[in-house]
Amino acid sequence: MKHTITDSPLGDLTLVGDGEVITGLYFPSHWTRPDRTTFGERDDTAFPEAVRQLKEYFAGQRTDFELPLRAEGGEFDRAVWAEIAKIPYGSPTTYGDLAKAVGGLPHEVGAAVGRNPLCILVACHRVVGKGGKLTGYAGGLKRKQFLLELERPPAEERGQLW
Repeated sequence: MKHTITDSPLGDLTLVGDGEVITGLYFPSHWTRPDRTTFGERDDTAFPEAVRQLKEYFAGQRTDFELPLRAEGGEFDRAVWAEIAKIPYGSPTTYGDLAKAVGGLPHEVGAAVGRNPLCILVACHRVVGKGGKLTGYAGGLKRKQFLLELERPPAEERGQLW
């Protein structure tokens, strides 16, 4: 295992993996961040393709990621994360809708979303509460709001002229 740290508009992001497959992307003060000793040695040259794609995403030039990912978790967690991966860029869904898709309760889905080890790459920020309410995010609600705004189409594309 090794890790690298890259800067972003949301603060430093820590990418973790085995050199080929990314197994974690964490914010500073991440709710469910594992013990740093599991990250392996720091290698500032690791994951150059992931770093490039993240920079493109934050610049508004990328809407999805093409990276080898592996998230460790239980069967239910993995099912939730697989559904999250299907949520299109700029199209948030609710915990309730996600629960219907995986056959669980919204609070169970919320817990699984919170355990997602691949924030941004598996876009759990696209899961919102009923009526679009911002609820829970392992990186904090300000980061979640930033990511949702980043993915929001310009007003003219939404049919708004003012």
